[in-house]
Amino acid sequence: MKNKLIIFFFASTWLALTVRVFFLSINSHSHYVKLSEENTIKYEKIVPVRGEIVDIKDRPIAINKLGFRLQLAPHLTGKKNKEVLNQEMQTLKKILPSLSIETMLKNYKKKESYYNHNYIDIVHFVPYDEILPVYSILNLRENIKIIPAPKRYYPYKNIAAHMVGYVSRANKKEIGKDKLLGLIGYIGKTGIEKYYNNYLQGKSGIRKVQVNASNQEVAQLSYVKADEDKKLKLTIDMELQTYMSKLFEGKVGAMVVMDVNGSILAAGSFPNYNLNMFVLGVSYKMYDSLSSSMDHPFTNKLIHGLYPPGSTIKPMLGLLYISTDLSSKWGVDCRSSLPLGGRTFRCWKRKGHRHTDINKAIRESCDDFFYKGSLILGNRKMSTGLKRYGFSKKTGIDLPYEFMGVVPSREWKLKKYNKIWNIGETANMSIGQGDFLVTPLQIAQQTAFIATGRVPTPHLAYEINGKKYEDKYKNVLNEKEKKQLPVIQKAMYEVCNNLKGTATSYLHSKVIIAGKTGTAQVVAIKQDIKKRQLEHEMAHYNRSHAWFTSYGPYKNPQYVVMVMVEHGGHGGHAAGAIVSDIYNKLLELEYIKK
Repeated sequence: MKNKLIIFFFASTWLALTVRVFFLSINSHSHYVKLSEENTIKYEKIVPVRGEIVDIKDRPIAINKLGFRLQLAPHLTGKKNKEVLNQEMQTLKKILPSLSIETMLKNYKKKESYYNHNYIDIVHFVPYDEILPVYSILNLRENIKIIPAPKRYYPYKNIAAHMVGYVSRANKKEIGKDKLLGLIGYIGKTGIEKYYNNYLQGKSGIRKVQVNASNQEVAQLSYVKADEDKKLKLTIDMELQTYMSKLFEGKVGAMVVMDVNGSILAAGSFPNYNLNMFVLGVSYKMYDSLSSSMDHPFTNKLIHGLYPPGSTIKPMLGLLYISTDLSSKWGVDCRSSLPLGGRTFRCWKRKGHRHTDINKAIRESCDDFFYKGSLILGNRKMSTGLKRYGFSKKTGIDLPYEFMGVVPSREWKLKKYNKIWNIGETANMSIGQGDFLVTPLQIAQQTAFIATGRVPTPHLAYEINGKKYEDKYKNVLNEKEKKQLPVIQKAMYEVCNNLKGTATSYLHSKVIIAGKTGTAQVVAIKQDIKKRQLEHEMAHYNRSHAWFTSYGPYKNPQYVVMVMVEHGGHGGHAAGAIVSDIYNKLLELEYIKK
């Protein structure tokens, strides 16, 4: 029995060893081959070069400056290698005096770890001209790597800053959403750079190499090129954009020059800032200075600024009036004041406009006409119609985070404030005041709508990946509105060409245009004040916002020019000369033919 147990023990042992040998040599072969390959084969991702942005005439707006980033070998912070780390830092500082040892050490220690075996970025960008004279010296140092690293550069600096946007270093949250950013390091933060970021940044390539036991490259086994350098062509003309920016110097607000089909030739939010400051990171002091400014240079006022539209709403509201419950022959006797709901609603003209029809009401901007018309039409029809035209909706422009604005209504007020609507708010809404808020781009879009009868989608992209961007429109007019539209167009023509028009005396345009001025109050006028204080007598930030929106040529509408000057006072006075100069420039550049 004892012998049998011994034989069984040896037989079991040999059987177990045989099974184990089979498992290791045959069954696990592929596993260990894979482990071996991981030790000898390395995969390197190739960083794609970000695509350039150019204007309609191929002028560069956002390009990549050639330069390099410097990397240092890992595991140099221990006791044995501490002296090596210090020596490499001193060498870099000696060769490139502009570098900071403190910053390099900080960058190194952020990524240094026992588990990290990759070289660490210590300098994110050194210009090509600085590296070239010392390239051979640095290249001989075993612990230093010089890696090509293009840097985003904006040749026009602050021109069209809010439209173009900028790239800056990606944060952890952004990298978590897109792993490619961990390799690229930069992402579009605002404007076109953000909206088209995925297209512009491209996709990484990959390089397969064989290495020896010392992790040195022996051979390149395969190479897949990065999908990169995707050019984006915009509708913007930088010559016109630069000219427009000069006209707006010293002013705060927004401006747009747009084809009636939606293509934007020039657009700006003012004041602006130099985009190049943000590429490698702006100082806290500079950021605080800009962010605390009363003029809000960081805000893209074109799509993020919300303002009462003032009298610029009158053409759209007038169209609703005469195609709904009123006729184009309906009129009022404007006596300059209308008692309503326990308060008095005044017209801007102290002596009143007397008999006023729709044409005169728009031409001379009679408030009383719109007050009384709103009481007939009612808030529900007004708000429903204006929303159908496009207010309280995004225009659809290819820029991030566009605001919608507010068309106030009974339902809106009850939901937002849990309060009932009063009749005075209907009258206030009819002249673009109160809770009624729009973006400047919405006013430009609506001006194109009045000019052509259809609502275009504004856009900045002209050509993406060699394919032309298609214009988009919405047809929102009913049959009665189509018949009445010429009445509104004629009234807007008289705003700019009739001697009594609110804009006529401020214009010197060589192009015959139609338009509408607007003065949007930012401070309420007390009921006991009978004589209004003149705009120029007010403190600057108490002055009204000045609007002037237009289209031209009148008989063949091609372009919309819209200007909004914060605290500018009267629309015609503040913006008439700017609008005229822009139309004359469009003639000079042959966008408009004589």
